Amino acid sequence: MASAKIKTEQVNLQCSECKRKNYITTKNKQNVQEKLELMKYCGFDRKHTLHKEIKVSR
Repeated sequence: MASAKIKTEQVNLQCSECKRKNYITTKNKQNVQEKLELMKYCGFDRKHTLHKEIKVSR
């Protein structure tokens, strides 16, 4: 049986204010080529801030 190519990759979301990695999510690299930027809640800042994608280091 042929191995399936992985189309999704795991990415971390880093807070743009405190620079902490708060969230881990996956994205389909075929459909979304640009980096993710989401408004997420930062528990350290206690407010919603912009979180940007960084790759997971393995």
